[in-house]
Amino acid sequence: MKNLVLIILSLFVCNAFAQDEEAQKLALLAQKKADGYVYEANNLIEDDDFVSAEMAYRKAVSEQPSSVAGIYNLGNSYIKKGNIDEALYRLEQATKTATSKSEKHKAFHNIGNVLMENKKCKEAVEAYKNALRNDPSDEETRYNLGLAKVCAEQQKDQDQQDQDENNKDNKDNQDQQKDKDQENKEDQQNKDDKDQGDDKDDQNKDNKDEGDQDKKDGDDKENEDGKPKDEKDDKGQGDEKEQPQQPRQGQMSPQQIKNLLEAMNNQEQKVQEKMNAEKVKGVKIKTEKDW
Repeated sequence: MKNLVLIILSLFVCNAFAQDEEAQKLALLAQKKADGYVYEANNLIEDDDFVSAEMAYRKAVSEQPSSVAGIYNLGNSYIKKGNIDEALYRLEQATKTATSKSEKHKAFHNIGNVLMENKKCKEAVEAYKNALRNDPSDEETRYNLGLAKVCAEQQKDQDQQDQDENNKDNKDNQDQQKDKDQENKEDQQNKDDKDQGDDKDDQNKDNKDEGDQDKKDGDDKENEDGKPKDEKDDKGQGDEKEQPQQPRQGQMSPQQIKNLLEAMNNQEQKVQEKMNAEKVKGVKIKTEKDW
């Protein structure tokens, strides 16, 4: 019974070793294929055939997803092609896939370079710091870190200056709008005051016109002496021939005066004739005035 158990355990162990050995063989084969694609892609990159090189790198990653060389070089190919977003994605993928500090250092260093070229200095500082954590002896990375820090500080100052100018512009715009609103308010108030003044002037003018009309009506009802005119005089004015002016009480009309003068002249003429006649006769007579 014990021999049977030992035989079964031996079979399981042998099978496990066989499977592990097979897996190792497959992994080595995949790695070999991946390395072949990476080698091919590197040659294509040297010939500036970025499209074919990208396809070869992708095949390398497909054969061996953990192929750091394939991922890393693919990211670098995107850098040369100008595809920054894809380059950063592949290089970050390489930092996670890499198993050695040297590989991680290279990936982080290149990430910092890409960020610096795109004026993302603050993010580049962090990338270079991660690179130095994996390889503190790299003076090139340390030098780039110094440049990134200066750039980040300048950008911070510039951002603050831009913010201050933006706040100032906003304040100036608010002040200008406030002044404009106040000016419009004053203009509206002046317009309202002017409209009210015009209304008062129109009212005063109407009152004055009414007063002038009343005065004119009163003047029309008075004669030259300031006395009230008779309604009949108003009706007959301008047509004396057809409707002679009526004499006022205690006065004679022009026609009466004329008739009286003619009568006096006639009487005087008669008296003169009598006197002449008396002279002839030598008799003296006394004249009397008929008034």
